Amino acid sequence: MKGHACVILLMCLSCVCATALQVKRGDEPKAVPAQRGTEELTRDYPPPKQMDLQTLQERDADDESLVKYKEALLGSTADVLDEGGQNVLLKALVFAPVDHEETVLDLTGDLSQFKRNPFVVKEGAKYRIKLIFRVQREGVSGLRYFEAVYRKGIRVDKANFMVGSYRPKTEEHIFQSPVDELPAGLLGRGDYIVKSKFTDDDKNIYLEWEWSFSVKRDWE
Repeated sequence: MKGHACVILLMCLSCVCATALQVKRGDEPKAVPAQRGTEELTRDYPPPKQMDLQTLQERDADDESLVKYKEALLGSTADVLDEGGQNVLLKALVFAPVDHEETVLDLTGDLSQFKRNPFVVKEGAKYRIKLIFRVQREGVSGLRYFEAVYRKGIRVDKANFMVGSYRPKTEEHIFQSPVDELPAGLLGRGDYIVKSKFTDDDKNIYLEWEWSFSVKRDWE
């Protein structure tokens, strides 16, 4: 019996030593990536039913503490001005140079005029884009502003700005883009057309329009 025990002990020690040598030489077995199976888990998952803000606020109306909590979280629409039309109203786009007066495009009227009548900007000028808008009935998530810039029919630039999520209020919201710089030089001067779109995470398109500007040596 003692002889058999010694043999088994020697075999175990040999296995331990062999494993230690493999680890030392960097021969560890590679980890198998986890199979998450996202498609199988989510394929038949029913999306939650959408609910407007008013319905959500009217639920549990007899629970005073819950009503106050929801008003603090979602805001109350009782006193919010409703101008009709879409839930999100884009009022104006402002071309705001860093060291020059702003150009305001009123987006509540005839939009076609902005493509026909370019405004003049100075080459190489630094500027921001400002968006002035209202949310009037329901909170909105993931507002985005897209623009594509064309010259002589060829797209030369594009931008995609995350504007954010907002709840209803009578006052206007103002979004400002990071500072950008206009083209300059002989090749940069000329007329440009911008195709703009204002949308959200639910793929609602609140406004789509075109406008134009002309890059020159100096302001006019």
